[in-house]
Amino acid sequence: MNQVVQHSSTVDLAFAALADPTRRAVLERLGSGRATISELAEPFGMSLTGMKKHIRLLEEAELVTTEKVGRVRRCMLAPYAFEGISTWLQRLDRFAQVVERTKGDR
Repeated sequence: MNQVVQHSSTVDLAFAALADPTRRAVLERLGSGRATISELAEPFGMSLTGMKKHIRLLEEAELVTTEKVGRVRRCMLAPYAFEGISTWLQRLDRFAQVVERTKGDR
């Protein structure tokens, strides 16, 4: 598979996952360290099933990883989770600079 297409797909999934405020809050929480699904669900008054769906989407976007320890599933930020997003945002920043430089060219 073409790496650009695969990279784009990963970035698309990441931005789709980040579109939800609950998932953004979960990522912020995981920035402080690992947490169980129960610990993540509690502040939202959310069912474990509901939080598992959010976590599954974050895993598919390669932003979060999980590990099962006994009956508990622990969640953590994925290594290099935001590398693709950061690269894309840097490209966007370069585009903004070009737009800014060419504003008076009309």
